[in-house]
Amino acid sequence: MISSTETIPGTEKRAKIKEQYKKFIGRKITFILFCLVLIFIIAGVAATIGSYPITVAEVYSIIWQGLFQNPEATKEVVVWNLRLPRILMGILAGAGLAIAGTVMQGIVRNPLASPYTLGISSGAGFGAVIAIIYSASLVPWLSTKYLVIVNAFAFSLIPVFVIMALSRFRRATPEMMILAGIAMSYIFSGYIHLIYYFADPEAMKEAYFWTIGGLSRASWENITPMAVMLACCIPLLMWKSWDVNVMGAGDETAKSLGVNVERARLVIMILASFITASIISFTGCIGFVGLVAPHICRIVIGGDNRFLIPASGLFGAAFLLCMSTLGRTIMAPIIIPEGVMMACIGGPFFFFLLIKRRRKEFW
Repeated sequence: MISSTETIPGTEKRAKIKEQYKKFIGRKITFILFCLVLIFIIAGVAATIGSYPITVAEVYSIIWQGLFQNPEATKEVVVWNLRLPRILMGILAGAGLAIAGTVMQGIVRNPLASPYTLGISSGAGFGAVIAIIYSASLVPWLSTKYLVIVNAFAFSLIPVFVIMALSRFRRATPEMMILAGIAMSYIFSGYIHLIYYFADPEAMKEAYFWTIGGLSRASWENITPMAVMLACCIPLLMWKSWDVNVMGAGDETAKSLGVNVERARLVIMILASFITASIISFTGCIGFVGLVAPHICRIVIGGDNRFLIPASGLFGAAFLLCMSTLGRTIMAPIIIPEGVMMACIGGPFFFFLLIKRRRKEFW
């Protein structure tokens, strides 16, 4: 018979493990809350930047009052009709691209995976350019209003199916998937420049927007469909977060635990592509958000996608919003597009992280 004194060490060990687990989870939740507060602060500062002077306190007051009544004063119109749509579009775009990058990195087990490096952004951009310059769509009866969105989504699926085919029939490694995505990106970029070469100069001006990427077209009309698409896709990705965790251990391990790897990977890639296309159709190609944000969050809170997906989304939103704010202040009144800011600052910053990062895998 085991005495009560002999069970104490085991009880203490279990209590210690529970305490460590609480701290482990608490760290993740703290980081998520920190990102929320960061978005709130940056949004307040971003709303004060412009030719019309407004303080941070006035911004929050105007937003609160605008929830219950229509904006009438000049300050209220400036905040609600000009600055707030740009801020909200930056939050949605940053969150969506970061979440798409997170799940892509998880299912291909490669930290270099993102909508940009897998060719999805280039595919969506190519579809958008065709719709803008030639008014051509894969769905002939589609109205002009949704022409760009549907084309961007349809062409974003081409790299997805190519990568999925390589994975299934050629047993492609994660490195091969990345290289295939980069190859698809170059192919689409080549076709985009070919279209530019023969396009009418006036039509090319609008299409050139997609190669730069920015929030200059932010409006309540454009924010609504983007928000609806993200609201539909992100909960589904959160529902699949455990499958992403299991697939990170390898396909054979995931299959042994009852996960239909091929179907799960296809569903997740399509959802990530839909998020990417819905964003790019309004903002153009903004790179590095889906690459940098998941990488930083994985270093801070680890690779559990149940927490990594929301954390990356919030951090990506704060990161893109910060780049947008810097782009509007560095050379004011000239506004540097967000895509340019991400390439100029996000690229070197990511390179710095790669140099400083310890050789450690998080999945």
